[in-house]
Amino acid sequence: MLVLVAPGQGAQTPGFLTPWLELPGAADRVAAWSDAIGLDLAHYGTQADADAIRDTAVAQPLLVAAGILSAAALGDTTPGAVAGHSVGEITAAAFAGVLDDTAALSLVRKRGLAMAEAAAITETGMSALLGGDPETSVAHLEKLGLTPANINGAGQIVAAGTMEQLAALNEDKPEGVRKVVPLKVAGAFHTRHMGPAVEKLAEAAKELVPVDPKLTYVSNKDGRAVATGAEVLERLVGQVANPVRWDLCMETFKELGVTALIEVCPGGTLTGLAKRALPGVQTLALKTPDDLDAARELIAEHA
Repeated sequence: MLVLVAPGQGAQTPGFLTPWLELPGAADRVAAWSDAIGLDLAHYGTQADADAIRDTAVAQPLLVAAGILSAAALGDTTPGAVAGHSVGEITAAAFAGVLDDTAALSLVRKRGLAMAEAAAITETGMSALLGGDPETSVAHLEKLGLTPANINGAGQIVAAGTMEQLAALNEDKPEGVRKVVPLKVAGAFHTRHMGPAVEKLAEAAKELVPVDPKLTYVSNKDGRAVATGAEVLERLVGQVANPVRWDLCMETFKELGVTALIEVCPGGTLTGLAKRALPGVQTLALKTPDDLDAARELIAEHA
């Protein structure tokens, strides 16, 4: 059984879209999406520097566009399940047919803008914890007023909150944590600080007509498979202020009997987690079109 997954913000690197735009029809698709959402995706995916694509309002639509484009390049395939980390859930919603490509890009553009605005209200950030016991770390973060915004499995937790709270964490690490690494993000995503973005996204969602997923859609809110398009959309709205439970998604993959995992462009982060948390599951990250042949072989064997 194959699961197709989409990464979240931070996976993007300068120029990563360049080789994908050389595929037949890809440049035209990206140009059409760019016109629809008012953002030059080709420019940001090929020419912009790291600072420019770190901007939340740019990074999020860029990631969803890359994910949809690279999945389409695989050809006709029916994975047993789909899932996404953070903004990658919108990519997964497109895979499952809940939203068409243009609707997904429109929603993520509004999401990125709303989250950027929310992040500007208070100076906040995120830091990754290296090492330590997850339960001990979560309890310690809550004591400091921080949110465990990403519980990624394989021992990886990301804390989020105000810069003062993060500074306190750096001085008072949870037992067993070797290091606290600040992340290059614009704010405390997946926390209460994103409340204003939830309100704006809820308004944007009213314009959409979701379809029930055609594939098993695993939500990163709680790792549960969601059966209706309406609930998928509701969760996409709420998740900007809710922690990402990728650990629970991977537990569901185990329960479903997943034997292979492909991470769409720009792949690497989620396959890395899967290698540690899902022993025996074959993994492949789509970084460039050079990875497509190996991915198709994996699909032929497991899909």
